[in-house]
Order: sequence, then C-alpha cells, then structure tokens
Amino acid sequence: MSFYSSKLDRIKISPSTVAAQRARELRAKGHDIIALTTGEPDFETPPHVKRAVVEALARNETRYPPIDGIPELKEAARHKFKRENGLDYMSDQIMVGTGSKQILFNALMATIGPGDEAIIPAPYWISYLDMVLVSDGVPVEVHCGPENGFKLTPQQLEAAITPCTKWLLLNSPNNPTGAVYSRGELRGLADVLLRHPHVWVLTDDIYEHLCFDGIEFTTIAQVEPALCHRTLTVNGVSKAYAMMGFRLGYAGGPKELIRNIVKLQSQSTAGVSSISQWAAVEALNGPQEFIPERTASFQKRRDRVLEMFKDIPGLQPTRPQGAFYMFVRCGDLFGRTTPKGMALAKEQDVVMHLLDHGVAVVLGAAYGMSPYFRMSIAADMKTLEQAFLRIRRAVGELI
Repeated sequence: MSFYSSKLDRIKISPSTVAAQRARELRAKGHDIIALTTGEPDFETPPHVKRAVVEALARNETRYPPIDGIPELKEAARHKFKRENGLDYMSDQIMVGTGSKQILFNALMATIGPGDEAIIPAPYWISYLDMVLVSDGVPVEVHCGPENGFKLTPQQLEAAITPCTKWLLLNSPNNPTGAVYSRGELRGLADVLLRHPHVWVLTDDIYEHLCFDGIEFTTIAQVEPALCHRTLTVNGVSKAYAMMGFRLGYAGGPKELIRNIVKLQSQSTAGVSSISQWAAVEALNGPQEFIPERTASFQKRRDRVLEMFKDIPGLQPTRPQGAFYMFVRCGDLFGRTTPKGMALAKEQDVVMHLLDHGVAVVLGAAYGMSPYFRMSIAADMKTLEQAFLRIRRAVGELI
C-alpha cells in the first residue's frame, strides 16, 4: 500500500509552473531563455499600494487576521462589486482567500463529492480540471472551438447538464484564449441555467479589467440576478494591480456557501496575510485611473504580436479580446523536420523546438485543446520582439 494518497494520482503539477521552472533551470545553466509561460504582468505594484504596506507595518498590523478577511477589506470588496458589477452583497457574503486560486479550490472541495460533475468549457485554465478531480468530482470537458470564438454556447451547456451536474465553471476574459463573453452570450447561458436550478456557477473574473477594443465586461450574476443565490463570483488583485506576490483573492456569493468555504479555510491556511489585506484595501479603494492605461498597453502588445505572426507561416494566433495571452495553432508545422533530423509530430515537439531556440511557451493540451500552445504577452515590447526573432528563426529553418 502506498504511503501517499491516491488523490495525487489524479492530478499533475501545473504545466505552466513546470514550463516556467524549466526556463529558470536553463537560465541557471547559462542558456538565454525568454520565458513567455506565466501570466505575470511586467508592471510594478502601484506606489499607493506600496505605501499602504509601509503604513500597515508602522501600525503593527501583524496579528492573526479573521479567517474570512479583515472588515475593511470585506467592505472594500463589497463596494467594488457594487460599483463595478452591480452586485449587492452583505458583509457575510464576502470572503478573502490566499489568491483567487485558493477560493476556487476551497469552493470545489467544500461542495463536490464522489460522482458530482463540474462542466468545464475547453480551453480552460490548467488548474480547474485537477481541482475537480482532487475533490472526488468528475470534470465534464466541453470542447469550445474557434468556430464559436472558444466560448460555450447555450446548446452545448444544455447538452452537458445531467442530474449529477453541480457546477459550471466560467472564465472571462479567458485564460488561455482571451475570449470574452458578451452580455448577450451570458444571457443565453443564463437562460439555460434558469431551467436547471441544481446547477451552480463558479465564475472566475480575475482578468475583468483587461478587455480590449472597448469590449464591455459583464459577469453572469450581473446579467441574471436570479442566479445570484447560486453563483460564486471570484476575483483578485494580481492581474489588474500587478500584486501577484501578495497572494490575495476575494469572492462574493451566497451566505451559506461562503460560510462553508471559510470553515474549510479555517483548517488549512486560516486568514490571509494581514499586510496583503491592507494593501488590497488600498488597491480596491484607491486610484483606478492607471488600470485602463495598462490595459491599453497590453492591447498595443497584442496588436504588435499579431503583426509579427504574419511573418511566420505555419503558426495561426487567435486574436484575444482580453487578458494577456496568445493561443496559437501550430498543427501546420507537423510533418516538418528540424535541421537535426527530428520530425515535428505533435505540439510538444513544436514547443521543445522553440525552447531550443530560447523561447519557452506552454502546451495547448494542458488547457484542454490541441494542436496549440499558449504564450504570455505580459512582457515588454523589446522582449516580445526579441522572442519573435527567435520564433521566426526556429520556424524558418524547418525543412
């Protein structure tokens, strides 16, 4: 009998984490690697947020915080939801977690049992599938291809729902495709959900503020208030505020669900770092004007990257509507051969060939769809242009 839990056999280490670690190892050995693997904005944490950290330390805000979050942060999150999303939560419907990832994980752990199903539109963020599996649940992947803009349709949702369905997981703007659900598209999904009251919605809005081309962000509980009593709306400060290392997420949802997620959290991480919480208070309550400026910068990078792809036959990028990733189809390179005689037969071969030329990206299969790879464009323009010189060279040498 193995010493380790059989649950570990169901999951894997995040492929994006593995890819980033591989890039770091190659760098440590002296290789020049441009890592376009992780979703980490290259902007600095805003100055007023940094000041809030110093001020919190000066006030000795270093005690154990409440499990569900300090009152000031819960109030800030409550006002944020009301101000930007039209969602009116009470304080006991708000919670804080160690990143939005922990909230997603705890929500599934607190609600899913053996045989319970969670519908996951593919492509999806890497961790969704494994979170359901480690919770003893059954992930139901629904293939959402480019023909529908990589988005779930009402017909697909209707077909995927069974008596065992407990959750629908939504992510907009989407990682890895950058797809953004319009109000009308969410309306269509909401109409299906209204016919199936046993299905709850877990919506991951972490890229909310990164919508391009004037696209309006909406979240499903905003579109259909009747779903509020069975929707957990999850967000955080990492992407919009460049506060990745603060590890802080927050969520709004039904009181009983929040209570049970907090109950689970009380026996794992307990309360989130007090200093991170005070920084997040300032982030949510403080100046917001810099966010559209940063979004505009990411849009410029997207446009430049799309231009550079035009010079690389065999790679077809998806035009993202938000977030800061490019989901790139690479199947047209299959069957071609490297100068060393290696035939490219699958997307992993393509990814390794790019790595040999100093550019690290992540397999599309990790996100539930092949033959693609995901590359982050959350890097400065000079770095992106250097990466494309290498990609162009790598593809150009194929026979």
